[in-house]
Amino acid sequence: MPTDTSPKAVATLVPALIDTMLKAGELVMDVFKTDFEVFGKDDMSPVTEADRRGEEVITKALAAIAPDIPVVGEEAKSEGHCPDISGGIFWLVDPLDGTKEFIKKGSDFTVNIGLIKNGVPIAGFVLAPALNRLYWGIVGEGAWIADVDQLQISNKKAIATRTSDPEKLTIVASKSHRSPELEAWLAHFPSAEHVSIGSSLKLCLLATGEADLYPRLGPTCEWDTAAAHAVLLAAGGSVEVNGGAPLTYAKDLKTFLNPWFLCRSDVEFPIPEIGRPL
Repeated sequence: MPTDTSPKAVATLVPALIDTMLKAGELVMDVFKTDFEVFGKDDMSPVTEADRRGEEVITKALAAIAPDIPVVGEEAKSEGHCPDISGGIFWLVDPLDGTKEFIKKGSDFTVNIGLIKNGVPIAGFVLAPALNRLYWGIVGEGAWIADVDQLQISNKKAIATRTSDPEKLTIVASKSHRSPELEAWLAHFPSAEHVSIGSSLKLCLLATGEADLYPRLGPTCEWDTAAAHAVLLAAGGSVEVNGGAPLTYAKDLKTFLNPWFLCRSDVEFPIPEIGRPL
């Protein structure tokens, strides 16, 4: 790939990237339908054959699509392998976000490819293979959703965030295992409707205009968020750390951990900081 990573240049890669996503999703679903084995990483998080094989497919494809852009994959990083990303442009790959949901035979798991430039997500692809749904976005070009069937997409349509109404807010937040910090933050919006969904689909709900806010007051890694973050930005939303600065990437090349963050569909809608008293 040329070094040009302008929105127009990235847009030329979309067909190949969608093809890669669909092939990885098919592989993930092939494993999903079997009695697969679950392994444990050093950090005690679960990993399956789908995680590993999905990342292999994606990494090989990205090397052919854009040979000059390094790939940081969750599974490779967990095994101690990380390329030089000092050039500022790199892919972030999570072949299976929502592994616990996958293990439970749920449907809220995703395949994710994000493109980062100088710490900012500029393009992202999120596939929910069990839901037959693909989201993608290029910042500066737009964001889209499509149905998936037999390695093909259909019903493609543009998506965009919505203007938030303080009297009719929808917040993406788990109904269980809430921390005191999250409870305190949610108390600012006592009349809001709460919806619960797994994996990177949380950010996609904001990108499609189905929700307004998503507070993440818990640990995530950069590959968990990069792709859906780009989709949300491309659709008109924002992802901010406490204090209002944008969430950035390649912050800690050892852990790739994110701090707590807040997502909003309406960038003009005022939101309280974490820990701010009522």
